[in-house]
Amino acid sequence: MKIQDPAQFGRVAVVMGGSSAEREVSLDSGRNVLAALKARGVDAHAIDGIPALLDALRAGHFARVFNILHGQHGGGEDGVLQGALESLNVPYTGSGVLGSALSMDKTRSKRVWQSLGLPTPKFVALPRGADVHAAAKEIGFPLIVKPACEGSSVGVTRVFEEKDLDAAVALAEKYPGDLLMETLIQGDELTVGILGRQVLPTIHIVPKGAFYDYNAKYIAEDTRYICPGLEGEAEATLRALSLEAFDALGCYGWGRVDVMRDREGRNWLLEVNTAPGMTSHSLVPKAAAVAGIDYQTLCWRVLETSFREDT
Repeated sequence: MKIQDPAQFGRVAVVMGGSSAEREVSLDSGRNVLAALKARGVDAHAIDGIPALLDALRAGHFARVFNILHGQHGGGEDGVLQGALESLNVPYTGSGVLGSALSMDKTRSKRVWQSLGLPTPKFVALPRGADVHAAAKEIGFPLIVKPACEGSSVGVTRVFEEKDLDAAVALAEKYPGDLLMETLIQGDELTVGILGRQVLPTIHIVPKGAFYDYNAKYIAEDTRYICPGLEGEAEATLRALSLEAFDALGCYGWGRVDVMRDREGRNWLLEVNTAPGMTSHSLVPKAAAVAGIDYQTLCWRVLETSFREDT
């Protein structure tokens, strides 16, 4: 739904921060979104975390919610907040309960894609206490060990030899939930932003270090971003695959699909982010800019998706 007058949004809560491992990134994203919406005349206000938001909503203080929380367990990206907002009949940005919960759980995301014949790296789900060395033999080295339900590359390790496996598992186990082990795809890291039904240009991420870890995402100034990341048919194919993967998980509104492209030019789906970062280093704003959408307009269009009609 296209909105012309900012008053049509009503009073907007920009919910940020929260209590997940991605709190600081969310606060950074939220400050940027809040400033952009205010600059466009939206009556927007910052709210830190889910409990404060729900109190304010029950008191009737807000008409809708721009959710820029990241992560699970108080992060607002795992379906819990979405269910609460549905029960209160409050419109909000981003995917609903199903899409949020499925996307946060990388293992179940991959099972859905697998069932539909969409390409995702070979993987093993690792409940706490599982035999990780047996799993590694099944996957083969090199491999990735990560928490199944975290974002921002939190707790992720690339493992090339068995001697490094236990340390990788110990790091991933610092975070809640089960673990995931998958084949390490060696090649290019790409990401694809989705805004409504518009698929933004791909971005090829070129970190200076070994891979696109938390530092490369949010701190380092030497990560390079090439956008569009591909050309011609390869670009069109990856954009189409990304939208298919997004739809397969029941996602809508906006989001970002992360992909590896191997040295033979095959694409491998990694995960979907249903509340992507909106910091100065973030990827969706970079791709939107290449598509001719400035940051303020991007925030406006994301907020428009809370009306749902054209998502």
